[in-house]
Amino acid sequence: MEKQLTAVFEKRGEWYVAYLQEIPGVNTQGKTREEARENLEDALQIFLDANRELARSEISGKAHVIEEPFAIVENAA
Repeated sequence: MEKQLTAVFEKRGEWYVAYLQEIPGVNTQGKTREEARENLEDALQIFLDANRELARSEISGKAHVIEEPFAIVENAA
């Protein structure tokens, strides 16, 4: 089962401000809720790419470092 995140949309004047509840720093805006949702997907991808690049530069050249895929699986209980 895939893990779901919570997108929060706040109407502020003519704009929708959007952010992910579980990941501080992933936020954006849009003229419509749909535009804000699309921008939020982009913001999350940029956030993940930037953090991945920072982490890789930190571990570059270090011995005894292992990278592997990691999936978030929600318990069905």
